[in-house]
Amino acid sequence: MTRKKPGEWPVKRRPASAVDDEQRAQLAAERARFHVTLGSVRADLEEQPSPALVLAAGRRWTTAITAMADEIAQKRRRAG
Repeated sequence: MTRKKPGEWPVKRRPASAVDDEQRAQLAAERARFHVTLGSVRADLEEQPSPALVLAAGRRWTTAITAMADEIAQKRRRAG
């Protein structure tokens, strides 16, 4: 019996399973939600009439997102 070295051809592919399909679907949904949310933030920034207001709005978004992340992290730490 001869053993193949890592990366040597032919590479055996494992069959796609239902679990893989579910994971791919979940990843695609998460990616879509991220891009929709980021698009909303970008739309808000592009509505600002001046560069200074764009930067101010960006700082507000950053502060709000960081505050939400801190709040959720604290809840999860308390929960266990």
